[in-house]
Amino acid sequence: MFTIEHEFDATVITLVDEGGSPLQEDVILNAFASQITIEQWDSKTDEVRRITLSPNQLRDLAAALNLPEGTYHSAP
Repeated sequence: MFTIEHEFDATVITLVDEGGSPLQEDVILNAFASQITIEQWDSKTDEVRRITLSPNQLRDLAAALNLPEGTYHSAP
């Protein structure tokens, strides 16, 4: 399951893990004009873990999900 919300300065996507155990914490993507953050609660450290991607990195990641093994260079 996932939700999409449009905030003032970002689009927020929340991915909820459903199904059999063990379930993972929700993943939250905040898409701003200049960066995308991916956040997930880490119960072991009691902290939110955050990864920041550029729009180009997100585009490459989306493309990589549908490509076979190899090295690729995206067009500018």
